[in-house]
Amino acid sequence: MTAEDKPFLQVVRGDPSPEEIAALVAVLTARARAAAAARSGGERRTSRWADRSRLVRATASGGLPPRAPGAWRASAQPR
Repeated sequence: MTAEDKPFLQVVRGDPSPEEIAALVAVLTARARAAAAARSGGERRTSRWADRSRLVRATASGGLPPRAPGAWRASAQPR
């Protein structure tokens, strides 16, 4: 029996539904793709446009607004 003849998954115990097997295959596929991306260095950087931290208003010194009552409200106000 060659590797191509063997089934990819084999249910040893229980009687899983087709939906349960599909969920398992989806999880295994996602993990395999993540591992392959990590090995190949395919980690993508978040673009500056998509970075949500740019929406927080900075102070004149470039830092975050001071922590005080109402500071959360001031951070969302336009400059």
